[in-house]
Amino acid sequence: MTRLASEHGAINLAQGFPNFAAPDVLKEAAARAIRDDVNQYAITWGAKRLRDALARKYADWYGMAVNPETEITVTCGATEAMASALLAIVDPGDEVIVFEPFYENYGPDAILCGAKPVYVPMAAAQELDLDRLAAAFSAHTRAIIVCTPNNPAGRVLSRRELEAIAELCRRHDAYAVTDEIYEHIYYEGKHIPIATLDGMAKRTITISGASKTFSVTGWRIGTIVAPPDATDAIRKVHDFLTVGAPAPLQEAVAVGLETLGDDYYERLAHEYRARRDLLCRALVDAGFRCTPLVRFAFCKTEEMLAEAARRLARVRRPARPVRA
Repeated sequence: MTRLASEHGAINLAQGFPNFAAPDVLKEAAARAIRDDVNQYAITWGAKRLRDALARKYADWYGMAVNPETEITVTCGATEAMASALLAIVDPGDEVIVFEPFYENYGPDAILCGAKPVYVPMAAAQELDLDRLAAAFSAHTRAIIVCTPNNPAGRVLSRRELEAIAELCRRHDAYAVTDEIYEHIYYEGKHIPIATLDGMAKRTITISGASKTFSVTGWRIGTIVAPPDATDAIRKVHDFLTVGAPAPLQEAVAVGLETLGDDYYERLAHEYRARRDLLCRALVDAGFRCTPLVRFAFCKTEEMLAEAARRLARVRRPARPVRA
């Protein structure tokens, strides 16, 4: 899409990367780390400063007690985190439940493990069909991938839905592998890590990263929180896949976690909401139905979205007649 947009002079709202600046504190910390010669391999599973900062973040935000030495792995982005996690816990012949629509890598990741993806629909504006979800579990189910806030459907799963997923995981001795990369970017509801529910810390692999929260998609800093036995296996896979994430950029993300306060995260969500509203109004005015999504268009500046709105107005669709 990026190539086609460039070729035709289009506004590219298809690829989920911000076109606005990352926080200065992160950029300055990265430059400082490079000048200070933090340029060699970090510890394979992540620089200690970053792992310590992540442990404090999970404690402060979610009340999770995470051991930075045995339960945290830093990866080359959340995409690698998902691949490493599944390769570590899934065997050929297993089944992995995937909500659809889904981020494009989930199904292929399961197939790379020799597993069978089992797809369960997730509507954008409706509660999960819990009976259909329960029917998707079997004796072969090894894991369920839970993306909340969801990409691309925009759903933030409720406590009731998460409790139902947790009960199915406990009943079938399955892992919940969560993609929480949008944990600070949502518009309604409350983000609840499934790892905080009863009995789930020992069977949840929590994936997140810096890309969306700090607008640094090119830095490729992903994170995994998992119980020690799963972490041990994940670190082995991660080591053979990528060795380690960029050392100076790990230092910079640690600085961001240490110094940016609640106001930063509140402003982040507020600004994304304003951009969502701008584009959704433009789509509705142009004659489209709009179900707000969590990403894609909203990580662009208001100036770019305003130009998109102007172009949409030129192709306004006529209103459809209402049938009696």
